[in-house]
Amino acid sequence: MRRKRSLVLVYSALFLGCWFLYLPVHAQKDSVKQKSLLFFPVIARSIETGWSFGSVGSLTFRPNPADTVSRTSNMQVLLLYSTKKQLVTAINGSQYFDKEKYILNEQLSFSSYPDKFWGLGKNAQDADEEPYKFKQYYVYLHLLRKVAPHFFAGVLFEKQKVWDITYQAGGKFDQQQVAGRYDYHVSGLGGSLTWDKRNNAFAPDQGFFYQFSLNHFSKFWGSDYVYTNFVFDLRKYVAVKKNVLAFQLFSFNNTGDVPIRSLASFGGANRMRGYYDGRYKDKNQIVFQAEYRFPLYKRFSAVLFGGTGTVGRNFSDYAVKDLKYSYGGGLRFAVNKKEKLNIRIDYGIGQGKNNGFYLQLGEAF
Repeated sequence: MRRKRSLVLVYSALFLGCWFLYLPVHAQKDSVKQKSLLFFPVIARSIETGWSFGSVGSLTFRPNPADTVSRTSNMQVLLLYSTKKQLVTAINGSQYFDKEKYILNEQLSFSSYPDKFWGLGKNAQDADEEPYKFKQYYVYLHLLRKVAPHFFAGVLFEKQKVWDITYQAGGKFDQQQVAGRYDYHVSGLGGSLTWDKRNNAFAPDQGFFYQFSLNHFSKFWGSDYVYTNFVFDLRKYVAVKKNVLAFQLFSFNNTGDVPIRSLASFGGANRMRGYYDGRYKDKNQIVFQAEYRFPLYKRFSAVLFGGTGTVGRNFSDYAVKDLKYSYGGGLRFAVNKKEKLNIRIDYGIGQGKNNGFYLQLGEAF
């Protein structure tokens, strides 16, 4: 217990240090055009990367300053290198145009990544852990068009190339004949339906977000694998005085011949915190999680969270007895108080030996 308390103090100090590191670095605000640009060094932590060091640029803005109906647009640029020799570069954001008649979400990334694999399925054992490495670039573009108040129809494009894959010969990759264990490329085109009544893009305290998306990967688009991915993402936010209850039901599903990096990946910084991202992998995943968010002092706030879920080859694989759980808590520090952009530090606890810290930018959901 004393060791855990010491770790909390260390991580809390680093969490505070991120703010002090950020202060001397470039910060620019244009009140007329309602733009805010921040650059700051980052110390991040997750189970998958260990310690990561790098920098983040965050831009919040309104494409049309006269448009006070649309939520504030945002874009982040990230560069991280971890103590496990993992390199991640990414650009992501959401832009709201013409009174939210159009919304564009994008994510572009490159990563060179030593990772871990335990085999496929909900019963993968700790003893089966194997290292593997890959390089990957990823492009995700999602354009939404408003068709009714708060209701959007969208078109999405996804492209991914994975190469320089190395793994343990004769191990789980070969034994289970995992698709994508050799260099590959996938490309998909699809659509979405979204009902979005959140009052903030970063940390909503009321409203809801319901989204269904379907993406088909085909040789017609140049994909090496043919499969279809469909996702349900249902979120609800309830204000309780100055506190917030947040809920998410997330269902990630695939049919067809699905390569390794497109499978449902259980765990990570946003869902089922405490589990390594990919601790369990399969075609399908379902997760339910909840958070209780409450203020502490000025820019500081805190959360308590819990979740449950599982993975399966088919929906029939889902069973109550196979549900995994996680729970934990964390601190928040508002680097942009007006837009509710937080640095978060979470500690998640799962079943068995699954637990760990996360130091990230932005809420989990």
